[in-house]
Parts: sequence; C-alpha cells; structure tokens
Amino acid sequence: MPENEPVVIVDNLFVDYKVYAAGSRVGNDAGGLLHAQVGHTGIRTVHALRGVSLVAHKNESIGIIGINGSGKSTLMRALAGFLSPTSGTVYASSQPSLLGVGAALMPQLSGAWNVVLGCLANGLTREQTNEQFQQIVDFSELGEFIDLPMRTYSSGMSARLRFSIAAARSQEILIVDEALAVGDQNFRDKSEARIREIREAAGTVFLVSHNMGSIRSTCPRAIWINDGVVEMDGPSKEVTKAYEASKKTNPQSAPSVLPPKPVDTQLKVQQATSIAPPEPPANTTAPVTTPQVVDAGAPLPNQGSALGPTPRRAA
Repeated sequence: MPENEPVVIVDNLFVDYKVYAAGSRVGNDAGGLLHAQVGHTGIRTVHALRGVSLVAHKNESIGIIGINGSGKSTLMRALAGFLSPTSGTVYASSQPSLLGVGAALMPQLSGAWNVVLGCLANGLTREQTNEQFQQIVDFSELGEFIDLPMRTYSSGMSARLRFSIAAARSQEILIVDEALAVGDQNFRDKSEARIREIREAAGTVFLVSHNMGSIRSTCPRAIWINDGVVEMDGPSKEVTKAYEASKKTNPQSAPSVLPPKPVDTQLKVQQATSIAPPEPPANTTAPVTTPQVVDAGAPLPNQGSALGPTPRRAA
C-alpha cells in the first residue's frame, strides 16, 4: 500500500440521537432499543455529527480534540462500526480497533486471565499470547495486582490493562479514546511512545484527548470537532493553538438541537470497505441462559479448560 493511500474515508457523516427531554438516549446505538413512541412530546433530536468528512492516510497519527459533547467519541464509535449513521458513509481498508471496546474482558476473572482473553479476541494465537504475556503485564505496571479479579481494579488500572492488551498487537487502524488521561506521567510517556511505534509500523492512529501536550507530541495532524462539525483540520500545533484560544473566549456549550447546517462535501472513494454495525439477532424470543458464577479468587482448572493452563508470570 503506498504511503499516501487512504485507509479511512468519512463522507458527509450525520449522526442524530433521539433523547428524552431529561437527556436519556434512545435508538441509535447498534443493538439499542427504542423506549418511546415516535412523536412523543418528551423526545428531542440531538445532531451529534453534522456533515463530517475526512480522509486518513497510511502511517498517520491524528489527534481528535474538542470540548465535552462536541461529537469526538461519537465520531470514533461510528468509525469503529458501533453506531449507525443517520446519513453518510464510513469506509476503511480494514476493521478499525477501538481501544477497550472489542476486547472480551470479564471483571470476575483475574487480570492475568483477561490478558489471555483480550489477546485472543484481538486475533493473537495462544502461542503469541504466551510470548507476549509478561511484556503486557510489565507494560501495564499492575505488578501483583495482575492476579486479582479485575472487578477490584480502579478505573485507571483497568484502562492501563486495556491499553496494554490493545497495544500488544500492531493494528492497521487503532482508535485511542481518552486512554492516555490515566496513570502517572511515566505511563503516559510509555503509551505515547507505543503509539509512535504503531504508526511507524505502517499503522494509522486516531487519538482522542483533552491533553494538548499529548496531541502535539504524538500527532502531527489534529482535527478539531466543534458542535458536530469539523471546525479545523491541519498541523496539530496550529489546530491546538486555535482551540485553546477559543476556549478562553467562548464558554463550553452543549450539543446543538437545531437543524443541521448544510455541508457540501464530495469525496471520490475507491477500493474501500464500508463499515456497518452488526445485525441484531434473528430470534429475539430465545430463552436466556443464566451465566455461571465464577469464583475469580480461585485458580482455574488446568484440565478440561478450553483456555488451557492458568497463565504464569515470570518470577
């Protein structure tokens, strides 16, 4: 693939949410349920994304910035295929990996077992998982806590483990949403260095962060999302400078509930794969099986387990 080959194309993307007047979202998420009748007086439409268009190329690190509620995370979830667009299209050369969303992590299991499950979910073989197991544990800086159930972890510890698992494999398209806001400065430095390694290995990285220093040091390019539209797209130093200046003069605002602005964008798309959310199950009346309760404190059996022996840490 040539260096300037586009790997992600977003073409005039609109995403609307139906919400109660109190703010509860209904509808749009893949697999979500509509909890109110159409035309209900308490439902409003929030235009989360309004005609967003962008092109990301191979070997790019792109920072996504904006105030809370501007549409950053909505855009990333649409890129990963977890949201259905109201209109417009997302194309990608391969399935984007949204950090921490696709990993099959289970809070009742230990961190060590979640490393195994997360690596297998990310496409690594059991042999590759065994080879990288200790490296992932060391990168997460969890130490002895890796043997405790994940439900006992703080949000920062969980985020560090998720990042360590996701970054163990070089992804062609990796989306990192706010993961670098956790941990101490040493862990943030390591995470930024790992993102640069992924980019240099011909990967494309989208980094969502409120830390302008991380954006400038990690991403040569930045996109500023404001009120559901692309406010500015260019070199990260220029974009972050303009964004910081706007925060001093304009108060932080909520997403717009006004009709969307017309956006005239045209993109020529070639050899791309459309990303779509998974189809809902055909049989919605199937009986629900009660999950088996697992004692995370007890070691899992070595015999008769589909996962094999309990993962071991280096002495």
